[in-house]
Amino acid sequence: MNKKGKILLIIGGVIILIIAFLIGLYFYLLTPVSKSSELVYFTVNQGDSKMQIVDNLKNANLIKNKYVALIYIFLSGNTNIQAGNYELNRMQATDNIIKDLANGNIIDIEREYVSITFKEGVTLKEYLELLSENTNLDYDEMLNEINDSDFLKSLINDYWFLSDDILNTDIYYALEGYLYPNTYQIYTETNIDEVIRKMLNETSKKLNTVKDELDASDYSIHEILTMASIVEKEAINYNDREKVAQVIYKRLNINMNLGMDVTTYYGVGKSMKEELTNLDLNDENPYNTRITSFIGLPVGPICNPSISSIEAVLNPAETDYTYFYADVLTGNVYFTDDYNEFLEFKKIYG
Repeated sequence: MNKKGKILLIIGGVIILIIAFLIGLYFYLLTPVSKSSELVYFTVNQGDSKMQIVDNLKNANLIKNKYVALIYIFLSGNTNIQAGNYELNRMQATDNIIKDLANGNIIDIEREYVSITFKEGVTLKEYLELLSENTNLDYDEMLNEINDSDFLKSLINDYWFLSDDILNTDIYYALEGYLYPNTYQIYTETNIDEVIRKMLNETSKKLNTVKDELDASDYSIHEILTMASIVEKEAINYNDREKVAQVIYKRLNINMNLGMDVTTYYGVGKSMKEELTNLDLNDENPYNTRITSFIGLPVGPICNPSISSIEAVLNPAETDYTYFYADVLTGNVYFTDDYNEFLEFKKIYG
């Protein structure tokens, strides 16, 4: 065989290997996402496009890849997907799920839902309390699930803004700060996975609006959300939030402790309406920045912040304040670069 023939043979072999790999990958991506037999309720709405349907299947963690699912729909001829409510599970392969949707294996019962509003600055524990009051979900079971490492890893795989930072065992509640505050339509008979993914999908939409700024930041998304959660608790209006963010950055840059009461409240598990004791202020936990030896950010967010607070952290004020005092009665925040003036603020408004 001449040299040209050998080259063609090698190229042909490489092409065959690539094709074999792609075929293998295609069939692998049709396999089940997990061994969980837990029921997952899925709804196809009248008028949903094929792309919207596979998007929703991916967001519900029912399929591995939405594009492979879309290809399968057209290759298999299962294009007549019927609107309705379905009971699925993650042990089903993609082809079985698509067949269920095309065959119209709809459940007869209509799922009841309730509107639940999760306010800005609210903690994850408060979220869970609202869910336990309005749905079939049990508070303690939810608390265990949201800190389960396997559950968290499945979410990290599916959401670009989640990282191994949330697996830190010092964090009280792994998803604190990541569940976007909004009003949601939640089914009264549901599971925590379904609810969490609904909220993370909303977080994804919000963070996508500032993705370029997040990517350009010297801080991780986890750190940005941690700062935003502090800003959310300390200030009400956007102008003040930008200034609080500036103070946080300055203190981090000069290796000065943040010294913010809101982190102490969270660290010791107290409501902002309660008084902090000296014991609380000196409690050595991974959130309490009031301890002078605590340099840097808390281990994670202390509440679920609004997009306003996130934007303030990404675009801090061009000021040079080192101190501020937040008047909890009026919501006013007083800023200064002079420590003695800060003490005057505490005396007047404290």
